[in-house]
Formats: sequence, C-alpha cells, structure tokens
Amino acid sequence: MRQLVALVLCALVTGCGGYAREPASTAAAPPPIPVDWSVEDPGPPPAEPLRPDLLVLGTDTLPEPLVAEVLAVRGVRGSLRLSVASVAVAHQTITVAGADLAPYRRFAAKVTAESEPVWRALAAGEAVITHEIGRDLGQDLGGELALRDQSQDFRLRIGAYASTVPTIDALVNVRRAEQLGMVPGNAILLSVDSTDVRKTLERVTGGTASVQPLSEPARGAGGERQAAYLTGGSVAKAVGSFSYRYFPDGSVEPDARWVSANIRTETVPLLGRVTCHRRMLSQLRGALTEIERAGLGALVHPGEYGGCYVPRFIGRDPRRGLSLHTWGIAVDLNVPGNLPGTAGQIDRRVVSVFKKWGFSWGGDWRQPSTDPMHLELAALVES
Repeated sequence: MRQLVALVLCALVTGCGGYAREPASTAAAPPPIPVDWSVEDPGPPPAEPLRPDLLVLGTDTLPEPLVAEVLAVRGVRGSLRLSVASVAVAHQTITVAGADLAPYRRFAAKVTAESEPVWRALAAGEAVITHEIGRDLGQDLGGELALRDQSQDFRLRIGAYASTVPTIDALVNVRRAEQLGMVPGNAILLSVDSTDVRKTLERVTGGTASVQPLSEPARGAGGERQAAYLTGGSVAKAVGSFSYRYFPDGSVEPDARWVSANIRTETVPLLGRVTCHRRMLSQLRGALTEIERAGLGALVHPGEYGGCYVPRFIGRDPRRGLSLHTWGIAVDLNVPGNLPGTAGQIDRRVVSVFKKWGFSWGGDWRQPSTDPMHLELAALVES
C-alpha cells in the first residue's frame, strides 16, 4: 500500500495560519483496516532493557552494507530496524514508527515495557500514542484514528496511551506499518556507550541518513538538524524531503537546497503573488483559473488570504509536529469568515472546484473541529 499519499489522522488538534484545530472526518464511518493476520507475540518484559540513544533515519530503506557498517561501529550496544514516517495529520505531521514488538520492548520506558495492555494492543494491530498526542486528540481511550489516502478511508483503534521512544509520537506493529504504506527499514534505533559514537556514525552514514540524538529534550533547536518527509504516494514523492533546524520561537528553517529547488513565488489568479511548493502551484493556478472563468472570482477574497509556505511547528510548539505549511502544500482562504470550529462561509462551489483539482478541505471535518479556511494538496492532478 505504498500508494498512500498522506495518512490524515482526523482526530488530532492541529494548527494552520496561526490557529489551532481538531480535524475529524464528517463522511460516513470508514471501514476498519482488516485484521487478517495472526497476533504478533510481543514477548515478556525485558530482563536487560536498552536506553534509546540515537536514531539513524533515511528517506528510503537503508542499504544492507550501510546497516552492517552502522552496527559494526565500536560503542553500539544494541540496535533495532524500524519503519519511521512523518505522517500528515491534516496540515501538521507526527512521527510514526512501525516495529517488531519484542525487540522494541527492550527500548521502551520501564513503565511502558511492563504494561501488558500496551503490548496486547500493539499485537492486535492497534496504535499506541504518546500522552501528549492523546491530550491533543481529545478522545477517550479506545477511540479511532480516521486515516485516508487518495482512494479510501480506514480506521485504526487507539489501544493505549504510553511513553514511547523519544521523538516517536505513535507506534504500530510491523504488519500494520506495511498496511499503512510505510517504507520498511528506513531507520535504526541504537543504544550506545557514549555520545562520541554519534560522530563516527555521521561519518559512516555520510549524506545517506541523519543521526538524531534521542536524549536531548529540544529536537533540532539552535542548529541541530532533523529530517522531515511525508510517507508514501505521489504527493509525498513530489514534495520531497528535507532537513531542518528550528528556533526558540517555533519557526523552522528547512535546508536551503530544498527551498531553492521547490519553493516558488508566482502570480496566480485572484490572489496575486503567492509563495508555495512548485508542484502545488500549477494545481492552485488551475483551480483559481476555473473559479474565475465560472464567474465566481468575487467569492475569493485576496485581502483575507492566510498564506501557503509558512515554515513552523503547529502553534510554534515542537512537540506538536510540523505544519504542512512547512512543505508549502496548504493554503488558507477567506480567513475571517472561516475560523476553526465553524461551518464556514466559503462558497461550496469554490470548494468543489478545489476538490476537482486535487485538494482536500478542512470544512469536511466533524464539528466542532472544522477548519473551513484550509485547503491542502491531497492528490496530483495534471493541468
């Protein structure tokens, strides 16, 4: 299922254009992902737990020779191959890991490793999420994450809230990761003897993967670079991946090479000059051109445009994930009359045209969590 464009967990609080949201689908309840495989054995609590120190992360499956070099570095005490993805949660992202449960359990915090309900939930194909994400969800335990791609919707039950490995917001078992289209084996979780090992690993990996410390509370602040990429599908491949650093005010600085290759400022109908991802501009221009030709141009208010490329965290809080505006693939239209939590005043004929041009609309999310100003790139459409 690599064709997943961006899994949208429609129950999470997100932010766009400076506002916070809790998107959720208004459509008929989507079917659950079928559980057609045997239950995975999570094993017993570990007798010798491992401290999660470093995460080696690439945008594709790590080559076996590179993996062998990483594991041969002196000072590496324990390791585990993972699938790790930046998953779109409406217009923010969270980090999801897919793992074989028994070896992952050795890296978990003591209270999590010893909690049998957590591992039974994971074995049954449910998601375990952090307490912080759970707080943003606003759902009771046992609620469902609504996931959608270009062609179909799914539900994934929230089996437990638990502390996970630092920087990982949600955990699923390896079979579920396959169903969700996550790249297999693109990360290695490491326990090491000292921080000096990191420098050696950075030389070994070169530009193939990033080496991220997991013991630092501030991920990327003040110069530490992190990797960001969306999982699966044509949109994810089109927008590309980048490294970034962030600052105390919650703003984000993507790698200058990625910005130069992908972010453009151009003139489009009705809105004038906009700055967006180059792959979105043609579809944005197509939608606005069709709206104008249909005599609906007065329904789009250029003075109320809320922006497109705005690199930052949701609410400028690093714990809440990157906004999709960091990729430049979302726009906010007619902001004052379409605030979060309302039905929105935007004309539905305008929305219909945008959907035709491959955009999804925040107004489709369940009240009081609607975000009718928000339109994001969900599928590639030829001009």
